[in-house]
Amino acid sequence: MELINKDIPQVKEFFSSLDSMLNGIETIVKHYKPHLNGERFLSNHEVSKKLNVSLRTLQEWRDTGLIPFIQIKGKIIYRQNEIDKLLQKHYFESWKE
Repeated sequence: MELINKDIPQVKEFFSSLDSMLNGIETIVKHYKPHLNGERFLSNHEVSKKLNVSLRTLQEWRDTGLIPFIQIKGKIIYRQNEIDKLLQKHYFESWKE
């Protein structure tokens, strides 16, 4: 009867697969954002990163009406589809080939 230990290649491969699956699950959980009625909402920091602008610039855009937002007490959130529309609206095609 063969003894199974952690140094057998099949066992090492099995544990490596488990580690890989765990890393994938941790990534999914970390980035999971629940949807509300089919819509996804983004925080100030997420929009700031996505648009590569400072939080102060986002505040200025809100104050001037450039960017739509939702404010509940002190919390600001943005509809992802509205941010995507804003990006599409300000997209300019290249005219040079």
